[in-house]
Amino acid sequence: MVGAPTLALLLGHLDGGLPLTPVRVDAAAMLAHAVLDRGPDLAEIHAQGAARRALEVAAAGGHNLLLVGPPGSGKTMLARRLPGILPPLSLDEALAVTKVHSVTGRLPPGSALLTRRPFRAPHHTVSDAGLVGGGTPPRPGEVSLAHHGVLFLDELPEFRRHVLEVLRQPIEEGTVALSRAGGPMCYPARFVMVAAMNPCPCGHLGDGTDRCTCDPARIARYRGRVSGLLLDRIDLHVEVPAVPFKELSGAGAGEASATVRAWVASARARQRARFTDEPWIRCNTDMGPAELRRYAPPGHSVVTLLQRAVDRLWLSARAYHRLLKVARTIADLESAGPIGPAHAAEAIQYRTLDRTGVA
Repeated sequence: MVGAPTLALLLGHLDGGLPLTPVRVDAAAMLAHAVLDRGPDLAEIHAQGAARRALEVAAAGGHNLLLVGPPGSGKTMLARRLPGILPPLSLDEALAVTKVHSVTGRLPPGSALLTRRPFRAPHHTVSDAGLVGGGTPPRPGEVSLAHHGVLFLDELPEFRRHVLEVLRQPIEEGTVALSRAGGPMCYPARFVMVAAMNPCPCGHLGDGTDRCTCDPARIARYRGRVSGLLLDRIDLHVEVPAVPFKELSGAGAGEASATVRAWVASARARQRARFTDEPWIRCNTDMGPAELRRYAPPGHSVVTLLQRAVDRLWLSARAYHRLLKVARTIADLESAGPIGPAHAAEAIQYRTLDRTGVA
């Protein structure tokens, strides 16, 4: 490898007049010996057992997650702890992440290889080009900067509708395809998306007080800013209630990130072993209908349970397939074989917005 500190030295090297000394970079050793700062710890989150469990399931299967709760309930704190429970970057993943950050000029000075999973949190005023890429000259957007990491969209209904709609392709395909006069362009965009929103415009709906003054029509308009097509692509919808002071001031924290990360790593290892014949599948969320039939066939009792859920919640075929993927991940976390009714029932519980008729 040859590195040039300035453009003038690079041109001189290419002309043959100022040859540069090759530098050997052992990326594998660099990744293996990197001191990884895992960031904030899950042990700092008090209460919120359901949201913590959903975070674990999302990390284990690569599933997208939506947190719904009032301001101050801990949605952002939870989202920022997701990278810390994801498995460490592999060498191929680290190289891919480094390439994207390098071409956008975001590689930290002196960094030859990024060893942490990225966490991107664009503001809700971001443009569609800023989110998925484009512009003049074309550049990768936030979804590509979140490649192999986490994309956090806070205040989801505040994003412009057309900006949210362009997320559908990268969520489904893991890439962004752009058509330009100079020819088509493709950027990588395989990430776990975490979104957060209030239950209503004022944020106080369902908090146990009478502070909410939003009428049903206003609530419907607010939630309707997020299309059903996008909600269909979010596997886990979880309520994050306000935490009472007694629990905030107590010492009863949950498991640390290191403990949850070990559970996630075990579930991911089972998935890697399962998908040996399909190397393009990195985790359960990547399965298509054919792979679901092969690796996650529901038994009779599970089919009956899921059919009831589909009929009562008016779920689409896409949502049904995502239910199966989540159930498969829950079974993997429990080292179970076939998907059981308990796994399917927990997966159904994560369709909060479907149950409340919001979508």
